[in-house]
Amino acid sequence: MTSSATPTAVTYTRVMLKISGEALMGDQGYGLHPPTVQRIAEEVKSVHDLGVEICMVIGGGNIFRGLQGSAQGMERTTADYMGMLATVMNALAMQAALESLGVFTRVISAIPMDQVCEPYIRRRAVRHLEKKRVCIFAAGTGNPYFTTDTAATLRANEMACQAIFKGTKVDGVYDKDPKKHPDAKRYDTVSYDEVLQKHLGVMDASAIALARDNDLPIIVFSLDEPGGFRGILRGEGTYTRVHG
Repeated sequence: MTSSATPTAVTYTRVMLKISGEALMGDQGYGLHPPTVQRIAEEVKSVHDLGVEICMVIGGGNIFRGLQGSAQGMERTTADYMGMLATVMNALAMQAALESLGVFTRVISAIPMDQVCEPYIRRRAVRHLEKKRVCIFAAGTGNPYFTTDTAATLRANEMACQAIFKGTKVDGVYDKDPKKHPDAKRYDTVSYDEVLQKHLGVMDASAIALARDNDLPIIVFSLDEPGGFRGILRGEGTYTRVHG
């Protein structure tokens, strides 16, 4: 999908970037892959250099996934809190990578842990964005039973972001898994209701409903495409837009 935006124009001036914890693993089976974290940080910096204000939410599935822990007999609430702590570890890793590139960054946690990051205070977070600091929101919503997709949508609304950018392994939303089905069809645009009705797996149902109720578009793109994040903000590249 390509638009006629001029090379210097940006489509949005404040955005939420949501990526999974698995995106930080690289080709490893678990954990953090420092070169991959650094590559993503460089993508974020390239967008920050355009003057765009950036929020981030990173999942924790590369370290611990609450639902999997719950499925193995652990109490769901405990498993979810462990997953939230995993997101804080990922956020700190991303902060270190961004600051090594000269990008001022704040990790803001829904669970207070003052020694390592700030507690979530909405007005303070907005002020950080206004000062062109990247804000990484960690520990989900601070509540069990809510995913980091829902946390990203909640924070995006609270921060008055103009869109959520969901970085994935593929360049948009398909009617089925394109890695398993060569005949899978990509959507240029798709409605919130279609995503829910067809179970397209963009985000979980709570996140999609929250985005729909607040008319917040979701841009699904490939995080593996070099320059993809920056390109879309300049009106270039391939992606799927989820909207009303």
